[in-house]
Amino acid sequence: MKTYILYNSKAGNGDAEKARKDLAATCTGEVFEEDITKTDAAALVASLSAEDTVIICGGDGTLNHFANDVYGMEIAPEVLYLSLGTGNDFRNDVGAKAGEPISVKKYLADLPVVEVRDKKCRFINGIGYGIDGYCCEMGDKAKAEHPDKPVNYTAIAIKGLLFHYKPANATVTVDGKKYTYKKAWIAATMKGRFYGGGMKVAPAQDRLAEDGNVTLVIMYGKGKLKTLMVFPSIFKGEHINHTEMVAVHTGKEITVAFDRPSALQIDGETVLNVSEYRVTAGAAVLAKV
Repeated sequence: MKTYILYNSKAGNGDAEKARKDLAATCTGEVFEEDITKTDAAALVASLSAEDTVIICGGDGTLNHFANDVYGMEIAPEVLYLSLGTGNDFRNDVGAKAGEPISVKKYLADLPVVEVRDKKCRFINGIGYGIDGYCCEMGDKAKAEHPDKPVNYTAIAIKGLLFHYKPANATVTVDGKKYTYKKAWIAATMKGRFYGGGMKVAPAQDRLAEDGNVTLVIMYGKGKLKTLMVFPSIFKGEHINHTEMVAVHTGKEITVAFDRPSALQIDGETVLNVSEYRVTAGAAVLAKV
């Protein structure tokens, strides 16, 4: 029996390093520790048997990396995930406890695909476009300038809403039906319910639903102060009660276009200067094969 711990030492502001060492000390049999960013996860998984175990240690971005590497494979070994990131939205969505490895094989199937510029990948939580993408962009800059200082995304969001971020007009298409929204602050497409370190942006979304649908949430139409007043309610999922400024759509094929480029985030990874993205739910992708 072999156990492979695939870790991201940069996850959790460096706290992941100690946690994965503690984890290794509890494992039995042969234990191997490898940096997931330097490992061919697909080749590794293909070489293992049902008696072996892979444990992914890191944040949501680390799990995303693994999911894209092994997608479509027959996975023989058990695959566990120890959430060690700063946001841990996947862990919150599936109801796992901090510090407790959970089995994730069932969550790695039927993942949606996002296409943006020259990038095409699957995602586990969601796509943030608008003020959320802006926050990731500013957060990346803050990390580069002060790598040892935690990033305050809430402060970035408030300053962005009040002073710096300018909403765009959005055209969205959901399963062939087109909608337009003026002054779009958020245009998120979700596989899970959470993103941004605890924002319950799509409270009714079920990542294991049989139809495989994803949820698009648009916050739009209001000025800075009204949007700022409603924005905190997103942490409890209560923003959707403000139907005068929040629209929710579900479907299998979703395209979102802004009338000016804006930053976008995919499971926390920032993509700059995006004018349009397209999401195809996993079930829809399989239907075309």
